This record gives sequence, structure tokens and C-alpha cells, in this order.
Amino acid sequence: MGKEECKTMLDALNKVTACYRHLVIALGSTSDSQNLREELKKTRKNAQELAVANRTKLTSLLKDKNISKEDRAEYERLWVLFSSSMELLEVDMKRSLEIGQDFPLKVPTRHLIQTGMTGSTTAVASRAMSVQNMKYDADSNIDTADLRDLQSEITQVTQMVEEMEMNVQVAPWAVEAKQEAGAELKSNMSVGNSSVGVISICEEEPKEEDGRGGGRDAGFASICAAIGFFLIITVALVLGYLVVNM
Repeated sequence: MGKEECKTMLDALNKVTACYRHLVIALGSTSDSQNLREELKKTRKNAQELAVANRTKLTSLLKDKNISKEDRAEYERLWVLFSSSMELLEVDMKRSLEIGQDFPLKVPTRHLIQTGMTGSTTAVASRAMSVQNMKYDADSNIDTADLRDLQSEITQVTQMVEEMEMNVQVAPWAVEAKQEAGAELKSNMSVGNSSVGVISICEEEPKEEDGRGGGRDAGFASICAAIGFFLIITVALVLGYLVVNM
């Protein structure tokens, strides 16, 4: 029961941190807005609450001297996954702070970047918060006030990661993976059902492939036409030579 509960809690944290990364990508772009800043704030706070719950649960289990060797190996594996998720969250929070400082909304100092992304981020944030509809607060100063809170929260997350490393001694290189590398890429599951992406990016790769295929066909036809042309010229020259000498 403990393992399943830990897996469920860790899956929830991974989902929220993935959503947070998706939202950070839109910062400083034409999709940036006051709503996006609020979505980022609520999402990262949810991630931190889940992180505290995961840390408390896994720490107590790993300090238990009575658990079996197999259970300990599984909890250590989950601990490594949890640590990796926390590191990614910390990196994304620092990135959010840097971009937020470079692109303030209240007093814009530079133009937003046209990245090619379109669409609202509301669905991503709603999924992270496990709600149907996001509710926004009318705070016109969120981009500046929130940056101060974000800086403080980054310090808290950094301290949490350091405490985790001190309280639980788990060597990542000693933990064995339960599936081969890249196994998730070979899965037959539908990407659409599991994707948290809502922001659409205009991709022209299929068209480019079609264009490359059409280019090869056009090149082959040109070569054939050139060979035919030279053959006709050669025959015409030979016939002209024969006519002149007859």
C-alpha cells in the first residue's frame, strides 16, 4: 500500500512540474500575460505542496529499519525520481525568475518575442491544478510582487533539496532502473491522451519532407530531359554532317 501511495504522489508531482515547465516556455513570448503569471504562481505553489508531501512520506519510509530489502530498493528508486523532479522544478523556477525580470508586464522594457507559439495556457494550468476552470485574481501588480515571492520560494526549494541530500543517503548510481532506457518512447500509448501540451507550434516538417520528395522527382526529370536533349542534338549533328557530305 505504501509503494502505490508513493507512486501516486510522485506521478502527481511529475505532472505538475511538467505543466509548470510548459507554462515557463510561454514567458516573454506573445502568449505572455497577467493570467499566465498567475497560472505560474498557482502551479508552482501546488508543486511545492506536493514536493513536501512526497519528501515527508519517502523520508519516513526510508528511515524505517523494518522494511524488506525489495521495498527499500523500490523506495530508493522513487527517491531518485523525486530528487530529479525537484531539481527540474528548481531550474524552471530560476528560469521563470530571470525571464520575468527581463519581461515585466506593468512597465514593459522590451517587446515580447514572437516564438511561433499560439493559443491559451489556461488548459495546461487547469490540468496542473486539477480543476475544470481557472479562477483569476484581479491583481495588476502580480508580475512584480510575485517575483519577490518567487525569489524567496527558490531559496526554500534549494534548502529542501540540500536537506534531502543530508537526511537520506541514496546514491543515484546505485539505484537500478526497472525498465530499459527509452522504453517510454517505444510505448504504444496515444500521445494525445497523455500530453499536457496545449500551446500549438506551427510545424512544417511533413511539408518539408514532401518538398524534398518532390525535389528529388523534379531533379530526376530534369536529368532525363537534359540527356534527351543532348541525344537529339547529337543525332541532328550527325544527320547534318551526312547531308552536307553527300
